[in-house]
Amino acid sequence: MAITGATGNVGRALVETLAAAGVPLTATARGITDAHLPEGVRALPSDLTDPETLRPVLEGADALFLQSGGPSAFLIDPPRLLDTVKRSGVRRVVLLSSQGVATRPESASHGRTARVIEDAVRESGLDWTILRPGGFASNAFAWAESARTRREIAAPFADTGLPVIDPADIAEVAAVALREPGHNEAVYDLTGPERVTPRDQAEAIARALGEPVRFTEQTRAEARAQMLHFLPEPVADTTLSILGTPTEAEQRISPTVEHITGHPPRTFTTWASRNITAFR
Repeated sequence: MAITGATGNVGRALVETLAAAGVPLTATARGITDAHLPEGVRALPSDLTDPETLRPVLEGADALFLQSGGPSAFLIDPPRLLDTVKRSGVRRVVLLSSQGVATRPESASHGRTARVIEDAVRESGLDWTILRPGGFASNAFAWAESARTRREIAAPFADTGLPVIDPADIAEVAAVALREPGHNEAVYDLTGPERVTPRDQAEAIARALGEPVRFTEQTRAEARAQMLHFLPEPVADTTLSILGTPTEAEQRISPTVEHITGHPPRTFTTWASRNITAFR
């Protein structure tokens, strides 16, 4: 089995889940080394924008977890990539896509690019499953530095809630879809178990720290200026729209994680407690 994006939030958790189950794995990302991985997992670097680099990764694999490319997704040639995957002998692909394909189809950053990759997967002739998570609990890592150094968290739209999902739950759904029958041609919307606001998240981090954390509500303009330091303008604007004026679909809580894994999705409080060292 091959796992792309293996150093990311979902890929890392998926590698740990499958390795613990004794599944033979090759894990890949641009700068991956053995130090990133559990013992016994093979590390091979690759770049999804150059499908030829995937050939050694896919050797002997019957299933592939395909991370859709993140910020560089628009540089991928999806038909060429999927052709390489198919010719390697892989029979099943589980694609990590985005809720935005359905909720923000007009957005190049959140909808259109991911849809092109989804379409290539559907048309590949392979067995496929598509995962469309909403916002990640791990986006809260953006607050880690200010929480560590100033015990402060600043965010816009303080009281607008979204059902953010723990990447570990996405990984567990992916592990089931990769290993078990019954998930071919399924598209799974994935969310956490409850809507949480930025203020709620800051309070959860404070409880896990056992110390007060001051929450400051940013204006949209302040948040946008901060985002533009690391995000392209269209991505920042669409992200702010989701955070500030989410659609009904973006606020809907999905039962899929529990249906697939047999347990309720993890809460943000659980995520914060498990990752609190980043905020200390």
